[in-house]
Amino acid sequence: MSAASGAPAWLALRQAGVMVVLDIAGPHLPRIVHWGADLGELGDADFAALAAAGYEPPTPETHDSDIPTTLSPTRAQGWAGWPGMSGHRGGTASQPLFDLVAATSTSTPAGDQLSYRGMDQAARLQLDGELELTADGVVRHRQRVTSTAASGDEPYVVDDLTIVLPVSEHAVDVVDYAGRWSNEAQLQRRELGQGTWLREQRRGRTGPDSPLLLTVGTQGFGHRSGEVWGVHLGWSGDQRYLAQRLNTGVTIVGAGEVLGAGEVILGAGQSLTTPWVYGAWSDRGLDGASARLHAMLRRRPDHPRRPRPIVLNTWEAVYFEHSFERLAALADVAAEIGVERFVVDDGWFGSRRSERSGLGDWYVSDDVWPEGLAPIADHVRARGMDFGLWVEPEMANPDSELARAHPDWLLGTPGRMPPPSRSQQVVDLAHPDAYAYLLERISGVVADYDVAFLKWDHNRDTADPVHRGGPRAGHPAMHEQILALYRLMAQLRERHPGLEIESCSSGGARIDYGVLEHTDRVWASDCIDPVERVRIVAGVSTLLPFELIGAHVGAPRSHTTGRVSDLALRLAVALFGHAGFEWDLTSTSAREREELTSWVRFAKSVRPLVHSGELVRMDRPADPGTTVYGVVSRDRSEALFVLVRVSAAARYGCAPVVFGGLDSGVRYRVRRVPMPGEGPDVHGPAVRTPPAELEARGDLLMRAGIEAPTLRPEQATVYHLTATR
Repeated sequence: MSAASGAPAWLALRQAGVMVVLDIAGPHLPRIVHWGADLGELGDADFAALAAAGYEPPTPETHDSDIPTTLSPTRAQGWAGWPGMSGHRGGTASQPLFDLVAATSTSTPAGDQLSYRGMDQAARLQLDGELELTADGVVRHRQRVTSTAASGDEPYVVDDLTIVLPVSEHAVDVVDYAGRWSNEAQLQRRELGQGTWLREQRRGRTGPDSPLLLTVGTQGFGHRSGEVWGVHLGWSGDQRYLAQRLNTGVTIVGAGEVLGAGEVILGAGQSLTTPWVYGAWSDRGLDGASARLHAMLRRRPDHPRRPRPIVLNTWEAVYFEHSFERLAALADVAAEIGVERFVVDDGWFGSRRSERSGLGDWYVSDDVWPEGLAPIADHVRARGMDFGLWVEPEMANPDSELARAHPDWLLGTPGRMPPPSRSQQVVDLAHPDAYAYLLERISGVVADYDVAFLKWDHNRDTADPVHRGGPRAGHPAMHEQILALYRLMAQLRERHPGLEIESCSSGGARIDYGVLEHTDRVWASDCIDPVERVRIVAGVSTLLPFELIGAHVGAPRSHTTGRVSDLALRLAVALFGHAGFEWDLTSTSAREREELTSWVRFAKSVRPLVHSGELVRMDRPADPGTTVYGVVSRDRSEALFVLVRVSAAARYGCAPVVFGGLDSGVRYRVRRVPMPGEGPDVHGPAVRTPPAELEARGDLLMRAGIEAPTLRPEQATVYHLTATR
């Protein structure tokens, strides 16, 4: 439909119980007047009655007009909140104001879409937007700004282009995530009063302190209760998230790329397109929002379909101490217990015997592998496993052939070097020669050794993101760096169909829907201490389903925390994700290998459920030292949960275990699944232990719950539920 200025024109997008109602009458850009529950069939009078629908456009007879919250609100229309766009043309045209010239809606099996165009004749700018409501009820929105100035006119400097979405004024709480290296995805909550809750990342990557999903909602909303609106930015570079309440009560959430000074300058006909911003509404808390996002991801044509292979990664097993004999022995044990993918980590290339040298020299080390990687790759495949490698293409050590031969390939202002971190600097992927080298070398290694999987690391923040050399020397580089990264990953996958890539960035520092368009899983954290991992996975799973989250069993003593954990706890926690090992299995006893074989067999039996089920996280205010989460199958016939006692409580025992997501009218058999290595006194001495198996109806399990075993700190119990009728 085409908008007609002044005439009522309402557009309702409806999918999966969600409705987005927009006013597309003009003269302003479209504006959202409802985003939330599907209100059913509405007429013009009903649309006009919506609380946010009231708007009085200016006329010659009026002296005042309302200030609409459009899809790109600006100060030029009287908007006092965060602007959708800011910039200037040589110091002029600093207040853009777009008039709607076209709005067209389409509907497909993938969802409903609004395409719109706004023009600012004074600033000589055009703004095109795409707003989708996917089949799973997720809002996707992006914009493209184009300079319509004549050739030779002053170019337009884009300072900011942020997607903002209005939400209900009933949203008074804000929840997002924070953290640091090896302790990512920690939930934090606060009241959203007048003002702005602003999160910005200037790391050149998503960051270990990424908000993941910035969510506002009704007071006290939890994982399974309350009405919420969440927003996520599909971008792996510098970024901004915000939630804002004005003194008018108007409340918005927003997200966008943070641009460097002068980073995007548009000449005649040139454009900038924002990353996709994803919005998820739910009336059943954070888990409801996650269910929509997970379902959307699982509809992707390139979403992993085959069973996610059990992985062994060699880092915490051998570190830099590579040899055929050692890795072959490790591969033998891995194959014995049922591992399906063997990944050789850092140390296989160049002079890389420590973190100080060789990074960037993507040639197999003659010193460590005089016959190349073929002997170990063939050994691995002969034992029924596929072969993977660790790479870090975006980085180089100053002590490397790459850095010595091509210092202009490193990011940083010409004439100085950014501060070192981990003895490495960042390679300029947008430099044509650097890009060509990386594509040729990584692609060559993948082809030479039939590599099935790349663990793609990124171990430092990007300081001083400026092109040192090449055609853009001296100009800001971060925006182009991320686009080049995506292009490099995409070209590698095009050249090598079936190649899988993991986004590993110091662990959980690059987890976003932008990089996920080119990768097959993420490494949630370098910390695989199960006590910490319980909290980390609970946070990351807000954004990603378990099949995309690497979850490994580590050695008894944690590499990152030094904590010693029982095998049973390590195994229980690693069930919930893309399972694997990060452990020198050659150090295990024959009995331990039998136990690990049993666990791998169980993990394989439940991975169809874990990797397709709906996430359920239970709030436990009566027993905050415990965590319960799991998955329920789409038909509600099967579920897997874990109860973890993270810390000691002030009370005796554990609060009852209440499950979620079940069918209230179905009876379930609830079985406690013993984990290998679980001792006979795991539930505590002289304490009554609940039965290992029982039957109950779904409504009882979801309301009253069942008696919990008495767990000591750092112990866990796994429950497997199956419908009986």
